[in-house]
Amino acid sequence: MGRKVTVAACALNQWALDFQGNLQRILKSIEIAKRKGARYRLGPELEICGYGCWDHYYESDTLLHSLQVLAALLESPVTQDIICDVGMPVLHRNVRYNCRVIFLNRRILLIRPKMALANEGNYRELRWFTPWQTEEYFLPRMIQDVTKQETVPFGDAVLATRDTCIGSEICEELWTPHRSLPTNGGIYLLANQKGCDGDRLYYDGCALIAMNGHIFAQGSQFSLDDVEVLTATLDLEDVRSYRAEISSRNLAASRVSPYPRVKVDFALSCREDLLEPPSEPVEWMYHSPAEEIRWAASSCPWGWCCSWGHRGRSSAGFFLPLSGGVDSAATACLVYSMCRQVCEAVRNGNQEVLADVRAIVDQLSYTPQDPRDLCGRLLTTCYMASENSSQETCDRAKELAQQIGSHHIGLNIDPAVTAVVGIFSLVTGKRPLFAAHGGSSRENLALQNVQARLRMVLAYLFAQLSLWARGARGGLLVLGSANVDESLLGYLTKYDCSSADINPIGGISKTDLKAFVHFCMEHFQLPALQRILAAPATAELEPLTDGQVSQTDEEDMGMTYAELSVYGRLRKIAKAGPYSMFCKLVNMWKDACSPRQVADKVRQFFSKYAMNRHKMTTLTPAYHAESYSPDDNRFDLRPFLYNSSWPWQFRCIEDQVTERGVSVEDMDLEDRH
Repeated sequence: MGRKVTVAACALNQWALDFQGNLQRILKSIEIAKRKGARYRLGPELEICGYGCWDHYYESDTLLHSLQVLAALLESPVTQDIICDVGMPVLHRNVRYNCRVIFLNRRILLIRPKMALANEGNYRELRWFTPWQTEEYFLPRMIQDVTKQETVPFGDAVLATRDTCIGSEICEELWTPHRSLPTNGGIYLLANQKGCDGDRLYYDGCALIAMNGHIFAQGSQFSLDDVEVLTATLDLEDVRSYRAEISSRNLAASRVSPYPRVKVDFALSCREDLLEPPSEPVEWMYHSPAEEIRWAASSCPWGWCCSWGHRGRSSAGFFLPLSGGVDSAATACLVYSMCRQVCEAVRNGNQEVLADVRAIVDQLSYTPQDPRDLCGRLLTTCYMASENSSQETCDRAKELAQQIGSHHIGLNIDPAVTAVVGIFSLVTGKRPLFAAHGGSSRENLALQNVQARLRMVLAYLFAQLSLWARGARGGLLVLGSANVDESLLGYLTKYDCSSADINPIGGISKTDLKAFVHFCMEHFQLPALQRILAAPATAELEPLTDGQVSQTDEEDMGMTYAELSVYGRLRKIAKAGPYSMFCKLVNMWKDACSPRQVADKVRQFFSKYAMNRHKMTTLTPAYHAESYSPDDNRFDLRPFLYNSSWPWQFRCIEDQVTERGVSVEDMDLEDRH
C-alpha cells in the first residue's frame, strides 16, 4: 500500500491580463512538477488572469479569456495524470467568484470559491467578488466540449482520493477567526505569485511545503525566475501518527458535521514506494530589512523595465537625478543591485532574463557578466547643479556613479532658472528674492520650487532624448527618490524630481534606507556611500553660506526623520487621530518631552500633513513596502482637503495639556535636563 506522496507548490511571475504568458508559465510549472514526480500541483491565486486585474474583473472579456485558458489547460497533454489546482475568476448565477478550479485528466473535479475575501490595506476583493457555499455549477459550453461534463460541484468541499483527502484555503481564509480547515498536523502547501503584477505590489514568491509544523521546502524570495516549482515527498502515515495522539483533536473530529466530499478515483501515492526517500525538514530562512530592500526593491525596477520594454514599450533603462544624498544614492544602489541579480540569473542559466536583457539593450549577442558594465547600459545618472549646490554633493554623486558604473551626466540648471524667473519679472515688474537676500517666505519658497520643478522637466527631456543623442534606441524610465516619510509630511515640491515614472523607494522609511545604503557600502564595496551617509540631508535649494550648505531637511521640516516614522505608524497602523496620537506620545516620550512639547509636535505634524495631503494625489507609483505608507491610490484612502487647523481636535489636546499643569511639568523637565 502506498504511503508517500509527492506534491508541488508553485511561485509564478504572472501578469495581469497576460493570458498567453500566464498560460505558458502554468504549463511549464505543471511540466516541472510532473518531472519531479508530483501527483498534485498547486498554483497561485487567480493565476490564469493574474491577481491584479482590479476593475478588469468587471469585464466579460476577463472571464471569457480565463475560460479559454482553462480549456487549453484541460486539453493539454501536459496536464494528464496529475491533479492540477489553478486559480481563476468564475461567473455563477451572474455573480463573480474568486475560485480554485481543480481538474484531473480533462475532467473538472471541483470549483472551490473563496469564502473569506481580503478587503483591507491594498486589497478590495469585495469590490469584485462574493463569497459562496456549495451547489452544482453548469459548465460553459466551451468547457463542456472538452470535459464531457454538464455540471460540476461548486463550493466549499474537499477531494477524497483513494489514499488521502485534499482541502483548499485561499489566502485570507487562513487568518479568519473560524477557518474552514482547522489543522492539527497535516501536509500544507502554499503557492504564491512572484514579481510585479502591473501595479504597486511586489510578490516575493517564497512558496512552501510543510508537514506537522515543520518546513520541508521553502522557495526563494525575490527571484528573477518566472517559474519556480517546489516539491516534497512526504509520508501520509506521519500525519496520521501525529494526529492520533492529540486527544482533543480526535474528540472534535468525532463530533464534527460531515464535510462535503468529492470522490476522486486517483491516488497521490504509488503502490511500490518503500525505497522512495522522503524529504527532510529544512530551517526557515529570514531576511533582514536591509536584505529585503536589496532583493525586493531592486527586483521591482527589473519587472517595471521588462514591462515597459520587452513587453510592449520602448524602455531601454532608467534615468535618475543623482543629488549626492542618501535617497537618490539608495535608488542608484537598487539599480546596481538589480544589475547584480540579473548577471547572477544569467550565470545560472536563466534564458528568460537573458532574452529580456538583450531586448532592453537592443543587442541580440550581449551576455551580461559584469554588473558595472550592465549598469552603464541601463542607468543614466545626472547631477543637476544650481548656484545653491555645493561642490561636496557634486563630488559625492560623481564618485558613486563611477563606482556603480552608471553613465553620468553633469549639468547646470541656472540658465533655465534665470530664464523662468526672468519671464515672471518681465510680466510683473517684480523680482523675487531668497530669504537670505531679504525676500519674504513666499518668495523664498517659490524660488526653491522653480529649481525643483525645472529639474523634473529636464529629467524627462534627458530621459527621452539622451539615448538618441548617443545613437541608441528607445527612451529611459525616470526614477524618483522621495522616501515614505517625506511623502507622509508632504516635504516635497509638487511636480519636482519626486514626480517620475516610478519611485523604487517611495514605500521605504529614511531609517531603513540608511540601513540599506550601509549594507550596500559593506557588501558591494562602494566607499562613496560612507561620505553620503555621514552628510546631513539637504535639498540644496537655498543660497550657500560661505560655500557651505545652510539648509537641512530636518530643520526645514521642524522634526526628525525618526519622529516622522513614529507619527506615520501611529497615524496609519494605530489608527490615531491628533488627540489619540497626543495621548499615546505623552507616555511614549515622557522622559524626553513635556505634555506641552508633545502637544506642539502633534499640532505641527498634523497641520503640515493636512496642508500637504493634496500632494498624495500625484504621488509617483512606488513599490509598496511600509505599513504606514501614505499612498492614497489604494492603500491609504483619505481626503486630500482638510481644515488644517483641526480646531476641535486641537482643542481637546489643549484641554488635556491644561489639566496636566503644564507650567510646573515644563519647569521640572528643564531641571532634569
